[in-house]
Amino acid sequence: MNELAKYAGQYKAELLESVVPFWLNHSKDEVSGGYFTCLNRRGEVFDTDKFMWLQGREVWLFSMLYNKVKQKQEWLDMALHGAEFMKKHGMDAHGNWYFSLTREGKPLVQPYNIFSDCFAAMAFSELYKATANEEHKQIALNTFSNIQNRQDNPKGIYTKAYPGTRPLKSFSLPMILCNLSLIMEEILGTEHVNKTIQPLIKEVMEVFYDKESGLILENVTPEGNFSDSFEGRLLNPGHTNESMWFMMDLAVRNNDKALIDKCIEILLRSTEKGWDKKYGGIFYFLDVKGHPVQQLEWDQKLWWVHIETLISMAKAYRLTGNEACRNWFETIHEYTWNHFKDPEYPEWFGYLNREGKPLLELKGGKWKGCFHVPRGLYEIWKILE
Repeated sequence: MNELAKYAGQYKAELLESVVPFWLNHSKDEVSGGYFTCLNRRGEVFDTDKFMWLQGREVWLFSMLYNKVKQKQEWLDMALHGAEFMKKHGMDAHGNWYFSLTREGKPLVQPYNIFSDCFAAMAFSELYKATANEEHKQIALNTFSNIQNRQDNPKGIYTKAYPGTRPLKSFSLPMILCNLSLIMEEILGTEHVNKTIQPLIKEVMEVFYDKESGLILENVTPEGNFSDSFEGRLLNPGHTNESMWFMMDLAVRNNDKALIDKCIEILLRSTEKGWDKKYGGIFYFLDVKGHPVQQLEWDQKLWWVHIETLISMAKAYRLTGNEACRNWFETIHEYTWNHFKDPEYPEWFGYLNREGKPLLELKGGKWKGCFHVPRGLYEIWKILE
């Protein structure tokens, strides 16, 4: 049945021969510890600030490769190198993870962003699987419990919104917690994960699901209702599509066929809605009512949006043989490899204009690090194989 199997070798080779060596060779800060993520097209460092969520993502990635692909000492050393820097400099006195630090590890931006914590928990739990070091486990557990305490008010004192006028809750946190809970199941325990994921599945698949359009909204009122505002009308097809493979993983874990079917229905509708019929590729942001959006970068084509959609389409096809998912996989595969892969240097471009030409030639920056490309290549290789 797996007509996509022919692509497996392409994803594996790109991961192991191009993308992983790029980060190994260019991102390690041998002087101050941690990783550089601001790397130009050729891999040269253009800025030395360190963003905690990207540090965590890279620790996770190299730990995951060590745990799942091959126990290469070089990969484990790379993970430990980042983890040491994080441990030493990454948290405030209350265990919240800063957003960014100087090269040497002095705090630059307060811990307003709960995703720094999410990726720290992910990093240290995956690292613990490789090292069996109790300290790594403890950091992961403390951080996870901190996230759960903060989840109703993730930005805390750093929130910009005026209290009470138009409270909204955001899709991205429940979405990532689904994935994080699965990654941490070994140390959280199955019972804890069962308790955590049921309400999260409901949030993702019902609370943020807009019955009228059949799409997932980025923000809803605390009661789960539609808010007719810039934020309330916002669609992010990449987020929706990424969350659908998290949901399918949970559905497989829970043996829930109906959930898989609903995921595929949403995935196809979101991709159809997000696809640029004129130039190809998936838009970054859209308005559910078709109004102009406030994000000026709405029509850019981003690396992670496409690779996450490929993971979901591959997974959906493998689980159900759905032909529409296979066709979409091939269409997006074609677009992605023709536009994001740099024909001259390793790693992929992250930001294209609407026509599909590179807007920035960087391979890493404040938002793009060692994560979506290698994780996606790994996932798709394994799904298709």
